[in-house]
Amino acid sequence: MSTAQHKIGSGFGAHSTADDVLHGIDLSGKLAIVTGGYSGLGLETTRALTKAGARVVVPARRPDTAREALEGVDGVEVDALDLGDLESVRSFAERFLDSARTIDIVIDNAGIMACPQTRVGPGWEAQFATNHLGHFALVNRLWPAIEPGGARVVSVSSRGHHFSGIRWDDVHWRQGYDKWQAYGQAKTANVLFAVQLDRLAADRGVRAFALHPGGILTPLQRHLPKEEMVAHGWIDEDGNPIPQDGFKTPEQGAATQVWAATSPQLTGMGGVYLEDCDIAEPAPADGERAGVKDWAVDPEQAARLWTLSAELTGVNAFAA
Repeated sequence: MSTAQHKIGSGFGAHSTADDVLHGIDLSGKLAIVTGGYSGLGLETTRALTKAGARVVVPARRPDTAREALEGVDGVEVDALDLGDLESVRSFAERFLDSARTIDIVIDNAGIMACPQTRVGPGWEAQFATNHLGHFALVNRLWPAIEPGGARVVSVSSRGHHFSGIRWDDVHWRQGYDKWQAYGQAKTANVLFAVQLDRLAADRGVRAFALHPGGILTPLQRHLPKEEMVAHGWIDEDGNPIPQDGFKTPEQGAATQVWAATSPQLTGMGGVYLEDCDIAEPAPADGERAGVKDWAVDPEQAARLWTLSAELTGVNAFAA
């Protein structure tokens, strides 16, 4: 399979911060939607975008917590949204569309990781439903407001997509639940979503990207037992983070999604997976967890997932 997955030499890297990649970029008059933009990488993303002049709407499952976290950050508004509840997604989108504003950037940042087996909505597995289906429904419902001729949709995936492709025979894990493989499937879905959205939207000038932000200790780890994080060497017995090679600060972790959303270096591109503020290479054959797996950028699987997601959510902005 031929691929566009090759580095372009952006000049940025793993240690670049969100402010670094926005240096010299003026986002005045632009509007961004950042799901989960009040915690971890999302908070740093919101701060960086607003400092560059953007107005940021932060949909939040916990609006009061979001407002508290964003206190003092100018140019932000918070609204209620639970990605695991399609009615909540519909309500948020309708409220936004009623405002008659247009959207320049969507960053699908919110997510859950390695949670105990949990069912949401009509019995869907929570990681697939929250990380993928909720964002799928959100972007499709917001589509009438997404600005043609330059808007970008950024899907925050993870190197965790290496854990699993799409389990087409059992996407909701009715049998043999494994929290890390379920996370991997959801993160693969995030990449495939960007691949297909870019194919469908590029002729309107809307481009989509997916990315691995890097390894960062954030509230995303809230479902992991302390013993597991100690065993991974992420924290000590007292719960303090252990500095280690390869881990990023939240400011560095937010950089790739901000670069994806704003960089002129990506003009005319789309449908690719990024890491360390550059386009990622294909995953090496030796099994090292780097780059992007073929199953995550396969156009046939991307189209198949889009069809399945539209059937499950009842939403498809591109239906014939």
